[in-house]
Amino acid sequence: MAQWGYTGDKGPDHWCEKFPDAKGKRQSPIDIVTTDTKVDASLGPLNIDYSSARCTEIFNNGFTFQVNAESGGTNLSGGPLSNNHRLAQFHCHWGSKDGQGSEHTVNGAPYDAELHLVHWNSDLFQSVGDALPKDKGLAVLTAFLKVGKENAGWSKLVALLNKVKCKDDKCCLEAGFDPTVLLPENKKDYWTYEGSLTTPPCYESARFIIYREPVEISAQQIKTLRDLLSYKQGGQAECGCPEHLGDNYRPTMPLNGRVVTASFQA
Repeated sequence: MAQWGYTGDKGPDHWCEKFPDAKGKRQSPIDIVTTDTKVDASLGPLNIDYSSARCTEIFNNGFTFQVNAESGGTNLSGGPLSNNHRLAQFHCHWGSKDGQGSEHTVNGAPYDAELHLVHWNSDLFQSVGDALPKDKGLAVLTAFLKVGKENAGWSKLVALLNKVKCKDDKCCLEAGFDPTVLLPENKKDYWTYEGSLTTPPCYESARFIIYREPVEISAQQIKTLRDLLSYKQGGQAECGCPEHLGDNYRPTMPLNGRVVTASFQA
């Protein structure tokens, strides 16, 4: 039985009972109040290099899909980051219906989904496992998703999702996958702040970098996310848990005096 979930007595309000970091002062996600953000003129463009990325596997972990990457040959640096970071994996959070699903919100309004590309600090740590619980260990590149026109980049990912319908389903990516195709065109405008993992154990180790411009995907493309199942092949959903994956987002957490900085003037 899972130790945590998104509903009932395993939901976010109860995470801190088993995962004490979840009641820390630097938790994610947050609501980005645009009038309270501080413009930082020193925040230049990010350096994103996935040209040699080897995304090796996609799997359904019962909460979301996750695409794992071999970290060598990838790099995220620049912007608010003073170190080099390598891509470890990417995953998504989404709603069971339009109008909800993103973890972060902007002026109280959610998007339909949110993409997280998780990177670890390769200058300070030896592995993602080493970096995971440590301050300055992670950098999470984040893009909002909204339902609209079909997205060519997401079409490639949707084809893979059909192979991991049930929990624990895995599929090797022999042809690889370049996650750059999932990002917005405007990569200059972003918000950034110090936060945490948005799932247990909720370590306060993550620098979030959140693109201002959302990415549009079609209704059919987001339906592929919502069609993923929370249980193993031949099984059934755990008692009290939904059959399909969705609404797999943590509610926003208090800012607790943190400052959200912006690379752009609104």
